[in-house]
Amino acid sequence: MRFTPQFLDELRARLSVSEVVGKRVKLKKAGREWKGLSPFQQEKTPSFYVNDQKGFYHDFSSGKHGDIITFVMETDGLPFAEAVERLASLAGLPLPAVTPDAARHEQRRKSLHDVMDLAAKFFAETLASRLGAKARGYLADRAISPATQLQFRLGYASPDRFALKEHLGQLGISVDDMVETGLLVAGNDIPVPYDRFRDRVMFPITDMRGRVIAFGGRALEKDVPAKYLNSPETPLFHKGDNLYNHQTARKATHDGSALIVVEGYVDVIAMVTAGFAGSVAPLGTALTENQLALLWKMADEPILCFDGDRAGQKAAYRAADLALPFLSPGKSLRFALLPEGQDPDDLVRSGGRGAMEEVIAAARPLADMLWSRELEGGNFATPERRAALEARIKELAGGIRDEVVRRYYRQDLAERLQRTFAPESGRGGFAGRGNFRPNSGGRPFQPRGGGPANRFGGRGAPGPIQIPAGPYQAASPQLAASPIMRGQRSAISRREALILQCLINHPWLLHDHLEEVAALELAHPEAHKLRAGIIAAFANDHHHSPDPGERAEKMRGDLDKGGFSQVLQRVENGITTAAVWGAREGAAQDDVLSTWHQLVALHRQYHSLLRELKDAELALGEDPSEANLAWLRDVKARLAEVDGTEALIEGFGELSGRFQKSV
Repeated sequence: MRFTPQFLDELRARLSVSEVVGKRVKLKKAGREWKGLSPFQQEKTPSFYVNDQKGFYHDFSSGKHGDIITFVMETDGLPFAEAVERLASLAGLPLPAVTPDAARHEQRRKSLHDVMDLAAKFFAETLASRLGAKARGYLADRAISPATQLQFRLGYASPDRFALKEHLGQLGISVDDMVETGLLVAGNDIPVPYDRFRDRVMFPITDMRGRVIAFGGRALEKDVPAKYLNSPETPLFHKGDNLYNHQTARKATHDGSALIVVEGYVDVIAMVTAGFAGSVAPLGTALTENQLALLWKMADEPILCFDGDRAGQKAAYRAADLALPFLSPGKSLRFALLPEGQDPDDLVRSGGRGAMEEVIAAARPLADMLWSRELEGGNFATPERRAALEARIKELAGGIRDEVVRRYYRQDLAERLQRTFAPESGRGGFAGRGNFRPNSGGRPFQPRGGGPANRFGGRGAPGPIQIPAGPYQAASPQLAASPIMRGQRSAISRREALILQCLINHPWLLHDHLEEVAALELAHPEAHKLRAGIIAAFANDHHHSPDPGERAEKMRGDLDKGGFSQVLQRVENGITTAAVWGAREGAAQDDVLSTWHQLVALHRQYHSLLRELKDAELALGEDPSEANLAWLRDVKARLAEVDGTEALIEGFGELSGRFQKSV
């Protein structure tokens, strides 16, 4: 076999379906998918969909379905081998040499997979035996239930130096195979090969097909040199090219889960158990370029979740530097830092899912992390130091390969520099714009933060610009940490709940408003997930019933099956009045459309005013003039008007038997 499954998997991993299809079909984003006109037959309404997460295309008009290879075969009329060669050239992937040994090598790999599977079963059986009592106690202390142990195929390697070797030998596995898979330690100075993993809790590592390719072992004794021990590089395993829980996370992110990168195996298991199914981890190394490419195939903006200590912050900075050259339109990273001294496992066990949701909701953009690092602990008292900062900023932006992203980064960082070092008008005679502000009292110069702690002109502690995760911004760290703000962030707003309820009860809206729905700004992370679930359910419903009630019932059923039951309940709880008839089941179509248009218009206006509110607050903090104060009051008054206008929607629905009010 010239093209092994491994080679074809690598080819599919390097090229997204939308990238290949987009060379022939004009695609538009539709939720988590892409859509366009069928390349196989003439049509006016797009019925051709591409899904990068699942790695396939589907044409509803012709029924054709496949991956990048079948697409090239279908559209260019090429045989399989030529289609693979063309795609390999596009991906920059060298073709495997055609040798008589190729088939034997592939068969060899299959036999090594069998060896690893037998080892995983042996470790699992040992965990369940009398020998595994200590390991089961460790897992119980980490709140990893027996069901979760089975889900992740956890096991235990006994302290015996030859336990696995003897077990596999009895099954006919050669010592050479055990050495080649990294299960045994061998060498010229080792007369008798012995088990690599001993007295460790075992975490099987699988490939995208669910086959065991390596192990991670966690020591149970404190005086062991390596707390975690991973398999070495083998024909099956290259640690920089794989992710722990990759196969499961890919399916979960396609279904609407956030993609979250944590640091270790136990962290992944704790996150998945808490409901964050799209969680993965690198394998004993810092994030690599190949792992970054795998993440971007699953999500546009993966969230990297690091421990809140100094080491975690440094790891975040390293990841930002790694990603910077490879940023492309829509592809970036976000960073969530945990409370100091806690890892994801600690936080989930102490604070539950809600505590982790707050950390994820506060994730910061990559540009924010870079800006924080450059200003961290800096003293910019002289023009030369400020010039050096500007030079470093320009060098960072210059490292981005994509021209469009590079231009926007330069613009964003230049604006941050201007805001930080702009002179304060009306003080010390410096009325014009410049590169610094006057410093009184002989104190060392420090840059201003992104949002002043005192919004009415007071000087807060300097520091990096903080961009709030949503429209809610606390005026102080104490308020931000209070139960009041936690409750505010945890509730889906009434307007977002009504928008989602409209789509659930009237799925036909998505026929003409899919792009509008996908582009809406939603503040709450669960509203984002539910919207993705609604779009996915709509896209998968290929036999639309003409009865609106049946379609709404099927939509709810699909969302329940997708694990959105609790989110649906929160949406219901977010609607504080039952009088918005156009959003409810049974409303006349014209009433639904009128209600929908008004909800969307008000939602967009509200978010536009929120952005203007932030600008007004920043302006007032930098220059507490009467003009800026009047601007802030005007924005707040217009926000109040939006809330008042929204109230007019209640009772709307003349065709549904309600009196219609003019908005």
